[in-house]
Amino acid sequence: MVVTPALREISRGSLWRKIEREHELVIVDALSPISFAASHLPGAINMPPERVDDLAERRIPDHDAEVVVYCAKPDCVSSVEVATRLIELGYRNVHHY
Repeated sequence: MVVTPALREISRGSLWRKIEREHELVIVDALSPISFAASHLPGAINMPPERVDDLAERRIPDHDAEVVVYCAKPDCVSSVEVATRLIELGYRNVHHY
């Protein structure tokens, strides 16, 4: 049995400070490509849950990169699914917003 570490949360204020300071991080939008095309955070990459295994290595080659995964609203589960899968794939610095 594989145990996944607890998913770490990042607050709006902490994320905003990192963006303002141009802190090096990867922002992942976990919504569908259509939703991503309509609206997303500046600099975000799109990675819906069903594509994580296909896209993660190409879009986030550094497993130590700071990654923040977000979705449309607080009760959206896509961001939790993507963040959890990234951790399972060996990414070590994943946060959920």
